[in-house]
Amino acid sequence: MQSWSHKLLKRCGGSPFLLVILGLSLVRLLAARDLPPLVPPPLPVVMPEPAVRVLANELKVVVLERHTLPIVTLTFTTPVGSEADPPRLPGLAQFVASVLNEGTKNRSSLQIAEAIDDAGGTIDTGADWDDSYARLSILASHTRLAFDLLSDIVIRPAFAPDEVERIRKQILSALDILRDDPSYLADTVFERTVFQGTPYSHPAEGVEGSIRRITPKDLRKFHARFYRPSNAALVVVGDITTADAFNLAQHFFEHWRGGKSPSRPPLHPPTPIAARRVVVIDDPAAVQTEIRIGNLAIERDNPDYDALTVANQILGGPAENRLFSALRSRRGLVYGASSDLVCYRSAGAWEAKTSTRTDETLKAVEVVLGQMKRMTGRGLDRQDLSFAQNYLVGHMALEFETPQQITDQLLDLLTYNLPLDSWNSFPEKIRALTGGEVAEATRRYLEPRKATIVLVGNASEFKKNLKRLGEVQIIPLANMDLASKTLERPGRAAVSRR
Repeated sequence: MQSWSHKLLKRCGGSPFLLVILGLSLVRLLAARDLPPLVPPPLPVVMPEPAVRVLANELKVVVLERHTLPIVTLTFTTPVGSEADPPRLPGLAQFVASVLNEGTKNRSSLQIAEAIDDAGGTIDTGADWDDSYARLSILASHTRLAFDLLSDIVIRPAFAPDEVERIRKQILSALDILRDDPSYLADTVFERTVFQGTPYSHPAEGVEGSIRRITPKDLRKFHARFYRPSNAALVVVGDITTADAFNLAQHFFEHWRGGKSPSRPPLHPPTPIAARRVVVIDDPAAVQTEIRIGNLAIERDNPDYDALTVANQILGGPAENRLFSALRSRRGLVYGASSDLVCYRSAGAWEAKTSTRTDETLKAVEVVLGQMKRMTGRGLDRQDLSFAQNYLVGHMALEFETPQQITDQLLDLLTYNLPLDSWNSFPEKIRALTGGEVAEATRRYLEPRKATIVLVGNASEFKKNLKRLGEVQIIPLANMDLASKTLERPGRAAVSRR
């Protein structure tokens, strides 16, 4: 029986030269099939600059026309969020925002819900760390109703006792569920620890004790103090003309009077820790460990924001990243790994996030620390840098697809007092960064030897070698108190240290 090579040689007329030519053609054909086609770098998204007008009561109105869909999105925002919670009442800002649409002096909760539903709209209220908001999206044919409803909700909330009690029960139920969520516990304990001593170090959702203490009077007091036109903005995006948006805003909001917002003491950045710290929430029933590792970083308006955004994309951003490659692709320790650059008004953190099997906890932690150390090298791989830059510029288009997404981007700029055309210069600034500049910024903020490490899992399976990581606190899950400075219930046994 002849081999396939002899048959092929025979078909080529017995000529080895023709066989070589045919072989090279096959190689090129296979290579063309295996490799993706070359594509040019993604084009940046160019957003028109919004129109801005300040009403007589100092409410800032920001309008951006977008006529691709018959939808209008209105968002009221005030630059005061959970960082303004009183020390004894964590969760107050979110509680206030949650009750805004549950009845006004003119409409009941049911009337508001029915009006929005009949008009094909949706409503969302909430509070982040640095801002509180109320958002209403509706079909363009009902735009006037949207302005009417939003102004009523923001200016005249009733905070009726029965509605307050209903929302209180919902919040307490949610907190009860969150307490059993290892991912939530890891995120919250990390922020409690890394932002210690600042207004960002308490649970933004509140805790059971504080939610039970909050009264309708507390809600009204917070609203009267911080929901004022001179301290707020109304963002209008969608299928509406600029002139109509300004006219409706003036009609429904200009009569609102609230005076100047009270001055608040400046927020000071937290103090970096001098050495690595490990906090363990011990859950004997856990079969895997939630891992959070990071450092203090930057405020949102810091000049290093762009460089660290690129660095974060390389370390643990969406798509391919070093943490995923090291932990998942090469070692199979985790299902997923990422990192977040969290930037607030006066503080920020750079945080790696993953989870792994209990018996692989220490190995996974050491791999993360190793990748952090690698990031602080002299420079970055040119391919990694180019991939991160292309991803960030190309992904922008997905962040501006809907009126709500555009609104979110505008709110971010308003909250942190950034120019409203910042996104148009973002691609150019990202592409202009060199590997050396990104690495230099990284070295200023990423310090694995001084990292905060939070582990939520069965400590008995990995605590033996924890001491090699640094100072360790082990807190039994049953004793944990997110409102306590020590993260442990008063009167319980002291937190174990190793």
